[in-house]
Amino acid sequence: MSRNYDVIIAGSGTAGLYAAINLPPELKILLLSKRELMLCNSALAQGGIAGVYNSPEDNIQLHQNDTMIAGGFKNNTETVHILVSEAAENISNLIDMGIDFDRTPDGKLHRTLEGGHCRHRIFHHKDATGHEIVSKLIDKVRTLPNVDIMENTYLCGIKKTSTGFSADTWRDDQRKSFNCHFMILATGGIGRVYEYTTNSAIATGDGIALAYELGADIKNLSLVQFHPTAFNNKHTRECFLISEAVRGEGAYLLNKNGERFMHNYDDRLELAPRDVVSHAIILESRKMDSSDFYLDISEKDSDFLKKRFPMIYENLLRQGYDLTKDKIPVFPCQHYLMGGINVDSFARTKIDDLYAAGECSHTGVHGNNRLASNSLLEAIVFSKRAAEDIARKAVDHTHEYEDYQFEIDPDAPVIPHGFRTEIRHIMQQSYFVIPDKKAAVEGFERIKEIKRELTSGNYLINPDYIEAKSLATIAYLILKEVI
Repeated sequence: MSRNYDVIIAGSGTAGLYAAINLPPELKILLLSKRELMLCNSALAQGGIAGVYNSPEDNIQLHQNDTMIAGGFKNNTETVHILVSEAAENISNLIDMGIDFDRTPDGKLHRTLEGGHCRHRIFHHKDATGHEIVSKLIDKVRTLPNVDIMENTYLCGIKKTSTGFSADTWRDDQRKSFNCHFMILATGGIGRVYEYTTNSAIATGDGIALAYELGADIKNLSLVQFHPTAFNNKHTRECFLISEAVRGEGAYLLNKNGERFMHNYDDRLELAPRDVVSHAIILESRKMDSSDFYLDISEKDSDFLKKRFPMIYENLLRQGYDLTKDKIPVFPCQHYLMGGINVDSFARTKIDDLYAAGECSHTGVHGNNRLASNSLLEAIVFSKRAAEDIARKAVDHTHEYEDYQFEIDPDAPVIPHGFRTEIRHIMQQSYFVIPDKKAAVEGFERIKEIKRELTSGNYLINPDYIEAKSLATIAYLILKEVI
């Protein structure tokens, strides 16, 4: 493999893969995947991808309005307009690449409804849309001769050079650096900073932490979305998501007494935006002195449910629940990050030639709360715009590469055990759905100590250290905004 590339992309979710596909074929690209390619938050996305595409009963203004309402009108109106306006082109591109969106019996694309949307505009592949999109994008990227792929590769550090960037990587206990003219961070979310999350194991905020160390602007990191209906088995850290689309198809939320309660909190009932529903559940839990809540869609036809939600149905069966008959235990859980590395409408950060796309970025499209199924759309729209901007700039770019030598101390000690567990506990107690200001202030002081220890101490750079330092940085930035 070469050590020099035109573009390095960190992250193999929808944003990273789609950027690689849309970059010019004459550019040499290195795609870094922290674990195997399919292990990413994008692949876990169930509901679908929102967009106005060949939709006579819908229009982009309605999609924009729904996005703004869900975001509390704190959204960036420019990027929201770009998001909804460029949805059709990009959804068409996905279809051309072979993405198998569900269709009606007459062959038309099926659209479902989710909370916060005023129209049926969610394109989906059963209840495993993210898996379908990511797998097909991976197949496409593997055919590209200009793309080298490195799986199970951790990004340890980034240095700005006179010709672009040097990236320090860890793989199989070996450190190696690569150079590039342009870098795209598409490293996903921060869910593993919490005790319970719907996110995959890779979601430790590495790209955000590294961008922060480089001097990029990090904005609104405290805007964390808690999904109201994660499966509540109260045992595993990674909580299986019960898609928004289940409520879109008519599921009711019930309290411990088996009673509907959303009418006491919002006129939109179960189809209110996620933050509203999550808050309602927490308030109801305090009122009832119980965390026992349920999702019930058993009144629907069982064959329809098995066909519409096959993955959810099978996963719940493994947990001892039948979606077609049983009330399913649910409770809010960390799900998504609206803030991140601040970028403009072409995914550019304040650092020349550094881009960020997908969940690790802050485009401003989500405002204070993401509208369901806008995440996959954001990832493809703005990663494509990043690729287009790089294509324009690469024409006149240098063909030289500065090589930065990262320090390596193989005799450095490993970090003490327990930092990540402590960070997760602090965040779960201090900043979950309805924040605890006192706990946040106290937790912030301890987080500062942990961050100082990890950034100033001479520890062996390995995956444990990389993720612990990232989580400490993320927790520090979130609580700093809160207090």
